[in-house]
Amino acid sequence: MELNFSKYSDGLIPAIIQDADTRVVLMLGFMNQEAFNLTLETRNVTFYSRSRQTLWTKGETSGNFLKFVSVKVDCDNDTLLIQAHPIGPTCHTGTDTCWAEKNEPFPCDLLPLEKLITSKKVQCTKEQINTICNTIKSLENSSSEKLSDEEKQKLTKQSAEMLYNLMGLFACNGISIKDIMHEITQTY
Repeated sequence: MELNFSKYSDGLIPAIIQDADTRVVLMLGFMNQEAFNLTLETRNVTFYSRSRQTLWTKGETSGNFLKFVSVKVDCDNDTLLIQAHPIGPTCHTGTDTCWAEKNEPFPCDLLPLEKLITSKKVQCTKEQINTICNTIKSLENSSSEKLSDEEKQKLTKQSAEMLYNLMGLFACNGISIKDIMHEITQTY
């Protein structure tokens, strides 16, 4: 990976830090070649402090380290996207991110499934609606007690079938996942 540290006069490039699991952007820092190499070597995200004119490893005083997972470089080789696992809050103010946002998982992303179903141009037929209803009915018979592994597999398969068909029904009627998510956030 060839990074362009010489593009800017100070030899620093921006490093956007993103939680590797939640994909929430945690902070922005700057790295020189030495900070980048140290990050790869120690697996602790290290920056160059412009105000102190020295290297600093995030968490070296607070204990709130950023454990390096992976790095991507932009098209000009002068900006990094670093994915990390935060140990504690990222911001020096005590918040999860430097934008005072919570670092929480984003609700399940169903958009790829929605695109797949839309691309198949699912037809709304009586048969499809019956399939959805029958799947829902079969789920009603599932026990509320702890399920065996076999029952879990059956429930997973039935749920996948129901979700697929239900999303097909949405697509047929011009209802998007965004519409559903908006309704959920407004109602619940």
